[in-house]
Amino acid sequence: MKQLICPKCKQVYINIVGEKCPGCGGTDYQDFRNSDEYLRTKIVSVLEDRKKYGLDGLVEGLSCIVINTEPDKQKAAVEEFLKYTGLEIAEAFEDSGFRTIVLKAERSADFLIRSRKAENPFLQLNQFPRSRQVPNTRLETFVFKTTDIGRYVSIQKDRGIDFLTEDIIKTDDFSFIQTVPSKYTGNSIGLIQWHRNDGIYASSESRPLDWQFQKPNHSGLKNIKYLDHAATRVRAEDRDAAIIEFMNLTNYNFDFAIYVKVFNSITNVARLSSKDFAMVFTSGISGYIDDEKSGPTEKFVHNYGPRVHHIAFWTEAIDETVSTLGNTGMSFLLDLVGSPEEGLKQIFSSPSENTLLVNEYIHRYGDFDGFFTRSNVTMLTGATGKQ
Repeated sequence: MKQLICPKCKQVYINIVGEKCPGCGGTDYQDFRNSDEYLRTKIVSVLEDRKKYGLDGLVEGLSCIVINTEPDKQKAAVEEFLKYTGLEIAEAFEDSGFRTIVLKAERSADFLIRSRKAENPFLQLNQFPRSRQVPNTRLETFVFKTTDIGRYVSIQKDRGIDFLTEDIIKTDDFSFIQTVPSKYTGNSIGLIQWHRNDGIYASSESRPLDWQFQKPNHSGLKNIKYLDHAATRVRAEDRDAAIIEFMNLTNYNFDFAIYVKVFNSITNVARLSSKDFAMVFTSGISGYIDDEKSGPTEKFVHNYGPRVHHIAFWTEAIDETVSTLGNTGMSFLLDLVGSPEEGLKQIFSSPSENTLLVNEYIHRYGDFDGFFTRSNVTMLTGATGKQ
C-alpha cells in the first residue's frame, strides 16, 4: 500500500491511479511523510491573518475542558478524578441539556464532567473499533476565555468558521459559543466571556444535582496540581491541518516538534506562553498501514479515532505521589521516566474505562527551560502501544 502526497494541495492518496491529483490537478507526487517545512510556511500566513482580522489578543488562556461520559459512568468518572487528582467538587447541577459536575484546582482550568440528555453532535466521531461501545464518551471541548465574544464570532463567521449554535448562549454570568467538532481532531473549541462570578457555570435555569461525593484523604493528592497540557492524536495526513486550524481559532502558536522515528510518531507542541496550558498534537510521520507496522500513535487513531489521548497534571514530589497512586488502585502503562538531571519526570496511567483518557503526571525540575525531552517522549510513545 503506497501513500502519496500532492505537492500542490497537500492531499494524501493511497494507491493513486493516474498522473494528476484528483483534487487540484497537480502532478509530481511525492511519498507522504510529515516534516516541519510545509507547516512553518503556512504558519506565517496564519499569523498575518490573525493580525489582519483583529484576532490578536482576542483569545486568552484555557478556562475549562468539557468531558462527556455515558450517563451510567458519570459518577464513576467524577470519583476517579477525585481519587487520582487534586481536583475537588465545586458545583453539581442539571438543566435541559446536561447533568454537570464541575471540578476545580488552584491555578488550573476547570473540569466539566457531563452526561448529555439531548442529541450528540460528536456521535459519529466515536464510531471506531474501540470507541463505539461508549459512543458518548470523549473529551469534547477546550473552552478559552475571550475579551469580546461578539467580535470574535463575527470575525470567525466571516472567515467561514461554523459554530454548534447560530447565536451566542448567554447567562447571567457568561456568554458562550463553541465550534462544530473538527474533522481533524474531533475536538470543539469553545469561547467564554465572563461578565461576573468567574467560574460559576450553573445558570438561573439550573437545578442542584443531589449527588454525594467523598474526596479521598491520602497524602499524595495534595501534590497533584493544575492541568499542564493535553495531547490530541490525529492522523498523519491531518497533522498540519490540525495545528493550523487550532492556531486560526486561538492565539496559540506552534512551538516545536519532536520526531520519534522508531515509533513513526511526531509530538507537536503549541503554546500561548511558557506559563499557560499547552496543547499537544501527536501524529504519525507517515500514515496508517496496519497496527504492527504503523506504530502506537497511528494505531491509536485507527482504533479510537482522532481524539484527546491524555491529560497531564503538574505533580510535586512525583516519585512519592506515583507510589501512593499505585497503592490506591491506579495502574500505569510504564514506570516513571526521566530524572532530575534530565530536567523532568513523567508517567502515563492506564486509560480510564469511564473517560477513555490517560492521566499523565509530570514534574519539571529547577531551571529546566524545555517542555519535553526526546528520550521521555520516545518511552511514553512506546508505552501507549499497550493500549
